[in-house]
Amino acid sequence: MKPLGPIPPGYEAIDGELAVGGRTARALVEDAGGTPLFVYSAELIRRRMAELRAAMPGQLKVHYAVKANPYRPILELMRELADGFDIASGGELDMVMAAGQDPLLISFAGPGKRDEELALAIAHGVTLNLESEAEARRALDVAHRLGSTPRLAIRVNPDFELRGSGMKMGGGAKPFGLDQQRVPALAREIIAAGAEWRGLHIFTGSQALDAGAIIETQANVLQLAHRLTYEIGVALPHLNMGGGFGIPYFHGDQPVDIGAIGAALSELFGHIPVGLQGTEFAIELGRYLVGEAGVYLTRIVDRKESHGQTFLVTDGGLHHQLAASGNFGTVVRRNYPAAIATKFGAEPDEEASIVGCLCTPLDRLADQTQLPRADVGDLVAVFCAGAYGATASPSAFLGQGPAREIMV
Repeated sequence: MKPLGPIPPGYEAIDGELAVGGRTARALVEDAGGTPLFVYSAELIRRRMAELRAAMPGQLKVHYAVKANPYRPILELMRELADGFDIASGGELDMVMAAGQDPLLISFAGPGKRDEELALAIAHGVTLNLESEAEARRALDVAHRLGSTPRLAIRVNPDFELRGSGMKMGGGAKPFGLDQQRVPALAREIIAAGAEWRGLHIFTGSQALDAGAIIETQANVLQLAHRLTYEIGVALPHLNMGGGFGIPYFHGDQPVDIGAIGAALSELFGHIPVGLQGTEFAIELGRYLVGEAGVYLTRIVDRKESHGQTFLVTDGGLHHQLAASGNFGTVVRRNYPAAIATKFGAEPDEEASIVGCLCTPLDRLADQTQLPRADVGDLVAVFCAGAYGATASPSAFLGQGPAREIMV
C-alpha cells in the first residue's frame, strides 16, 4: 500500500461529497459541462494571500509568477491581490495585458527571449530581467530601433543555491541568469547606454518546505545584492528575491513555516545596509499562492481487475496532471493527495490504483492506495492541482485535448 499525500485545508464535504466554494463536485461538473475539470477556489487563493501578507514584513512586495497558472480569472484575481506579475514569455505578456495588468508592474525573465518578445516588452515598459550579456545588447539594439528607453534588470546566477529545493535555479553552471561575478560590468554597461536601471533578480530554487533553508537563502540574497550594488556604484531600485515556498504534495510533507520566514526577514530588514535602504524588495510566488486552491475532477469510466489488483480507469490522466503522474521532475513516484470525490470522507475499504485513459503505463494518478469502494460514474479528485496542471501537461497527447476550467 502506498499512502496518499495530505489533502490541503479548506475543502469540505456536503452530504458525503467533496464541495468547493459551497458547491458539490457533481454540481460543479454539471455546470462546467463534464469532466475532466479543473476547479479553482477564489476564496482559498484570497485566504492564502492574506495569511502570507500577515506573516511577511509590510514593506515586502508579493509578485505572482504567471507560469504557475495563467488561467484568465486567476490573473484577474491576482491583479487585485498581488503587487506585480512575473512572466516568462511573450505569450504570457499578452495574457497578463489582456487581464488588465499595468505593464509597469510586470517583469519578464527567462532565457532565449526572441527579438519580437524584447520589442513587445520594451514598447510597453515591461522590466526585462536580462539573462546574458548578449541578450542585454540585443535589448539595447531593439530599444534603439524603437526609439524607446528600455527598463532593464539583471537576473543573477548566484554561487549559492536554495537547499532542499525541488528545482535548483542557482549555483554552478546554469542557463538562467548571469554568473554573479559578471553582473557589475554588465550593469554599468547598460546604465551607460541610457537604459533605466531596474535592479536585480536573484532566484535560487523552488518547492522548498524547509523554512530554515529559505531563511538562509534570503539572507544570502540580501548580502549578495548589497555587495553587487556597491560594485556597480549605483543605487539599487528593486530587488526580486525570488520565491521558493513549497506546498505539501506527498505523505509526510509538512507546510512551510511562513511565520518563521517572515520573522527572520523582518529582522534582516531591520538591519538593512545603507546601500539598500532605498530599495524596493519583492518575492515572486506561484505554486504557493494557487497550488492548493485547485482540484482536478475526473470520472471513473471503467473498473477492472488484473492479477489481483483493482484499477479505476478515468477519463483524465497525465495529459492534464503530468506532475501527479510522477512525470514532472520527480525521481521516485509518490502519490499526490487524491480522493473519491463522490464519497468524500468515507473510510477506505479497498486497495486500488487510479489510472488515466492514455495508452501508456506512465498514466497513473494514484498507485496502490487505500480508497473507499468506487465504481463507474464516481468522481475522482486530485488535489494540489492549482499550479502546473492544465498548462504544464501535454493536453494534445493522443488527441485527448484540454480539460475544462472554472473558478468558484
